[in-house]
Amino acid sequence: MSKAIKQMQMNALKKDFDGVREMVLLNIVGLGAIPENQMRLSLRKKGIRLQMVKNSLAQRVFADFGLKVTTGWAGPTTIAFGGTSAAELAKEVEAIVKKNDKKMKVKIGVADGLEVAFDIMLKMPTRAEALSRVASLVLSPASRLSAQITGPAAQVCGQIKGIKDAKKEEAVPPPA
Repeated sequence: MSKAIKQMQMNALKKDFDGVREMVLLNIVGLGAIPENQMRLSLRKKGIRLQMVKNSLAQRVFADFGLKVTTGWAGPTTIAFGGTSAAELAKEVEAIVKKNDKKMKVKIGVADGLEVAFDIMLKMPTRAEALSRVASLVLSPASRLSAQITGPAAQVCGQIKGIKDAKKEEAVPPPA
C-alpha cells in the first residue's frame, strides 16, 4: 500500500475516532454477512458503531490522540465505539457477544483513553449512575447537618408542648 493511500486511511480514521475515549476492541471472524449487518443495525439504533480497522494504522491514530492502547492488536480488529458511557458500551457489546460467542471475542476495553479489562469495564457505573452518586455524596453532608440542627430543636418543641399540655390538665378541675 502506498504512503498516500495509508495517509488517506489514517485521515479517515482520525475523522471517525475524533473525540472517542471509550471503545471495545473485538475479533469478529466467521460471522456471516447477514448476522453482522443485523448486529450493526441493532447497535447503531443504540448509538454504537462498529468499524474494522487496519491494526498498524489504528495504533498510529490512537497514539496521535494520546490513547494508551498497546494490547489487543493481534489478528483482525473491529472497534465498537459510541454510546453514552463505557459501561453502556460494554453491556451492549456483551449482549451481542453472548449471542455470537463462537464467532466473536472481546480483546480489550478502553475507558477514558486507558486500557481496561473488559470484565472491569462491565462493572463500571454508567454516566447517569456516576452523576447520581456524585450528587448524593455532595448532598449528604447538607442533609446530615440539617438533621443535626432540626433534631434537638424538635426535641425541645416536644418537651415544651408536653409541659403546656400538663399545665392545661392541672388548670382544668375534674367534674364532681
